[in-house]
Amino acid sequence: MFFFDPTYILIIIGVILSGIASSFVKSTYKKYSSINNSKGYTATEVSRLILDNAGLQHVKIEAVSGDLTDHYDSSTDILRLSDTTRQSRSVAAIGVAAHEVGHAIQDQRNYIPLKLRSALVPATNFGQKISFPMILLGFIFGYNQTLINLGIIFFSIALLFQLVTLPVEFNASNRAVAILRDHQILSPNEVSQAKKVLSAAALTYVAAAIASFLQVLRLVLLFGGRRND
Repeated sequence: MFFFDPTYILIIIGVILSGIASSFVKSTYKKYSSINNSKGYTATEVSRLILDNAGLQHVKIEAVSGDLTDHYDSSTDILRLSDTTRQSRSVAAIGVAAHEVGHAIQDQRNYIPLKLRSALVPATNFGQKISFPMILLGFIFGYNQTLINLGIIFFSIALLFQLVTLPVEFNASNRAVAILRDHQILSPNEVSQAKKVLSAAALTYVAAAIASFLQVLRLVLLFGGRRND
């Protein structure tokens, strides 16, 4: 049952959806990374401009290695821009950078879903570590349904994390697009192009949430109601 069963199709579907979403965001980013903004801003300059306008002068901008590893660290008030983003003048890079600044603004304004997601990180990490050992213990102790159900519940925390992540990411993208438009950092056509990049990126979070749901569903189908089997 652990090595092969028909419910593996659910895992395969999740993997396929995640792969499609990842390929789409990469192709979309590549397309618009070749289009530079008309005002000549770099992604770092745009980030600093938006941060300062939002009263976030204390937020530092640092470099981080990798490709599209950009992120905002709320614990240190540091915005980290990747090698492919920080000095780029493309509308794609500026869109990504503005999105991460959106997270800094969320943090400043105590955006509840962001706070909830941060609070869920330790529980999610713990749940992922303990869930399958607990299910295994349920088998060892004569198919103890209580232990098995607890394992499924702990595993489900990852799904909750993914669901909370959706409004956080969509909101950050909406903030980014509005700022780029309202402050006329990008032209209307360039804003539309940056929005396409962020919309493609958002699909990866949707795919991740669906994949997590399918994994939980598989566990429920396999182990959720077999007390006397």
